[in-house]
Amino acid sequence: MMNAQLKNELIAYSKHVGIDKIGFTSADPFVTLKSRLKQQQELGYQSGFEKGSLKERTEPQMLLPEASTIISIALAYPSKMKNAPKSKRGDRRGIFCRASWGEDYHHVLRRKLNLLVEFIEKKVPGSKSTAMVDTGELSDRAVAERAGIGWSAKNCAIITPEFGSYVYLGEMITTVDIPEDQPLLDQCGSCNKCVDACPTDALIQGGQLDSNKCIAFLTQTKGMLPERYRKKIGNRLYGCDTCQVVCPKNKGKDAHNHPEMEPDPETVKPTLIPLLTISNREFKEKYGKMSGSWRGKKPIQRNAIIALGFFKEKEALETLYTLLLEDPRPVIRGTSAWAISQITSSNEAETKLKEAKKKENDLEAEAEIDKALKSQDKERGPLRTER
Repeated sequence: MMNAQLKNELIAYSKHVGIDKIGFTSADPFVTLKSRLKQQQELGYQSGFEKGSLKERTEPQMLLPEASTIISIALAYPSKMKNAPKSKRGDRRGIFCRASWGEDYHHVLRRKLNLLVEFIEKKVPGSKSTAMVDTGELSDRAVAERAGIGWSAKNCAIITPEFGSYVYLGEMITTVDIPEDQPLLDQCGSCNKCVDACPTDALIQGGQLDSNKCIAFLTQTKGMLPERYRKKIGNRLYGCDTCQVVCPKNKGKDAHNHPEMEPDPETVKPTLIPLLTISNREFKEKYGKMSGSWRGKKPIQRNAIIALGFFKEKEALETLYTLLLEDPRPVIRGTSAWAISQITSSNEAETKLKEAKKKENDLEAEAEIDKALKSQDKERGPLRTER
C-alpha cells in the first residue's frame, strides 16, 4: 500500500513539475533487447554513438546495484512552427529537425528527472537513484515501451496515444520498489508508410534501422558525406523528420506545453549562406543552446554547402569559391567543389576548380575536385571555347 501511494504521489508531482507522461517498470534485464542489439552489431547497423557494453545497456543493475524500478518520463515537443520564414532564391534556408527546436532537450529532461530524484530521496531516505537522458547506457525507447509510455513503432520511435512520437524520453533507475505499469499494444498494424517514405532506405523493415544510412545520423557525421546521400539530405542541417511526418498517428499532434521548447524560426530555419562563414563564437552564441549543435559547426556548415548545391543557388558561388580555395578543412573544400559542380558549369568555375586542384594536399578533397572538373566537362561538352 505504501508503494502504491508513493506511485500516486510521484504521478501527481510529475504533473506539477511539467512532465507530460510518466510510467513505471521493473529493473529486470531487457532480454529481448539484448538479442536485438547483438543482431544490430553483427549486421553493422549501429551508429557508433551508443554508450556502454551490451550488459550495461540491458541490465539495469549493472548501473545501479539493488535497482528495483525504472521510471520513464516523456515530454512532448512542438511539431509546427509559427511564422516560419520562406526559403527563396537568394535567401535559401536550411532546417533543423523538430527534436532540435528550442533548448537542448537533454538539459530540460535532466532538470525534470533531478526533481523526481530529490522527491524520492525525501520520501524514502536512504534510497538511491540515477537518471539518464539519451546519452546513458539504457535504451530510452525500450524502457518507455515496457513502462507503458507508448508502443515501439515501425519508425523506431515511441508513439504515445496523446502526443504521437513527438516526445523526448528520459528515465531514472531507483532502488525503491514501485508497482509496474502495463505496456501498450502495438498499433502500427499493416501501415508501412514510414518504411516506404525513408529517403535512404534506412528503415530495413518495421522496427529495424540501419543507423549508418539514416539521415539523422548522416547529418551528424564530420567526414565527407558519401555522394549517394547528398541530394537525399536536401536542405536538412541536422536530423530528419520524414518518418514522423508521414506517420498517421502523428496527424494533428502539436504540443506547446513547454516554452523552452518553442522554436526561434530564424535559428531553426536559418539562411544558408551566412552559415558558411560564421565564426566559432557566433555559432556558439546562436546555436549553442540547441541539441543540434553538439557536434560543432563543421557538420552544419558541410550540410549547408550540400543544401546550396541541392538548391543550385548561384548567389552562393563567390562564398563557395572562397571556401574551396581558402578553408583549412578538407571536408569543407571538397564539399564546396561538389556544390559548385551542381550549381554551374562555367569558365570561372573550371578556373577556380583547377586552381584549387593545384594547391590541394588532401586526397579525399582532391578526389572531389576531380569529380567536379569532370562534371564541368560533361555539362559543357567538347566544343566549348576557352576565354
